Amino acid sequence: MKRLAVTMLAVATLTACTLAPHYQRPESPVPDRWPADGASQTAATSIAPGPSDTAAPGVAADQIGWREFFADPRLQQLIEIALDHNRNLRVAVLNVAASEAQFRIQRGNLFPAISATGSGLDEKLPGNGATPFGSFRNPSGSTATPNGIAGSTLRYYSAGIGFTNYELDLFGRERSLTTEAFEQYLAQSETRRSAQISLVSEVATDYFAVLADQALVRLTEETLRSESESYELTKAMYDHDTTTLLSLRQAESVVDAARANLSQYERQLAQDTHALRLVLGQEIPTDLPSGKNIDDEGQLAELPEGLPSDLLTHRPDIMAAEHDLRAANANIGAARAAFLPSIQLTASGGAASNRLGDLFSKGTGTWSFSPNITLPIFTGGRNRANLDLAHIEKNIEVARYELAIQTAFREVSDALNARGTYRDQRGSQEALVAADADVYSLAEVRFRSGLDSYLTTLDAQRSLYAAQQQLVVLRQAELTNQVTLYKTLGGGWNQHTPSRQ
Repeated sequence: MKRLAVTMLAVATLTACTLAPHYQRPESPVPDRWPADGASQTAATSIAPGPSDTAAPGVAADQIGWREFFADPRLQQLIEIALDHNRNLRVAVLNVAASEAQFRIQRGNLFPAISATGSGLDEKLPGNGATPFGSFRNPSGSTATPNGIAGSTLRYYSAGIGFTNYELDLFGRERSLTTEAFEQYLAQSETRRSAQISLVSEVATDYFAVLADQALVRLTEETLRSESESYELTKAMYDHDTTTLLSLRQAESVVDAARANLSQYERQLAQDTHALRLVLGQEIPTDLPSGKNIDDEGQLAELPEGLPSDLLTHRPDIMAAEHDLRAANANIGAARAAFLPSIQLTASGGAASNRLGDLFSKGTGTWSFSPNITLPIFTGGRNRANLDLAHIEKNIEVARYELAIQTAFREVSDALNARGTYRDQRGSQEALVAADADVYSLAEVRFRSGLDSYLTTLDAQRSLYAAQQQLVVLRQAELTNQVTLYKTLGGGWNQHTPSRQ
């Protein structure tokens, strides 16, 4: 047993090296600053509508919890529900658990599998002395075996502890494979984080779509009510011969168009509500707190844009890509070790006796130690091909890592550029709505006074309605862009950690 312990200690000492290349992070393939054009300069000073003290200046986006970023209490509760019940996120959480288990399985190969064993044998020997152990003649001329006389019963009992076929990891093959499994586990953890960020963004995007649909339905209902009143007045004027049939039909067409738009927006509201329900993973509760309208200020907090280099530590998809690259780098070490000798050890110690009652008596101790070494000489090019494949897979992961950085840079640049223009565009659109409202009011007065035909009023009403619709759509796009910027900067992870379900 002492020799066995010494052997195991020597094994642990010798398995400390690895042939994996030294890892170096590839250089970032993007500039060290965001595009310096007029739009991005505007973005540096233009912020999302909302109180400026909701996020401390200089705090990275991934450190701003979603409860701090989203001010709407109704939206906050919807996000909470989605994080607890969304099935895609649940799958991501379970994938992390599965990857962790795979890592622990692989790590187990670094240690010998020690087990206790016990065996017994009772065998009736044939009279002719034929046994697996052979036979011989004793001096008296009778047939005998190593354990007794022919025709007798052979008994053998043993008990011990040891390990079998444990690979001595002299060249770090198992250690490289364990490192690869660990990096894959870390990559899955980052993928889970990315799934949560995407889910928070998706809930907010779907929620703003529902708010926009509700605003369009209200706007169309108001327009329909107003145009219905205008139609009734025009009909009364026609009945009294103070306007033409053309004006009556024009007024009627506006009412019909408003009804068609109302059906369209009601259908759109139902579909977007269904999409939100799917993201939540359950029915939308009826007891949600009161929320904001699409045109309310203070929906979102201010976001600092940071630096492009921050993406390397804030974006989970980039971090996952780097862990995959590290895993591929470790796999090269395992492929290199396949060219070198493989040493396997089998060792055990215990007791053996031909009588079960004497198994642990004095003099029954036994031990064995059986090393085995294998040196590959000819493998048909398999080991060389495996090493080439490992290098190719690493190059693939390098390309994927660089692509992840470039994609993130493009997404953030687009969102920053849009943030610098949306607010100015919304201000101009609000001024257009106000101007069209005045034009419509004046045109209606002139028509009632008989100074203009109804065509002028009709054109003014259509312009006003279209401008109001565009303002709602623009406000939705502005909020959605802010959510996208929050997501692309790595925000949406803090303040909630979904449990393993």
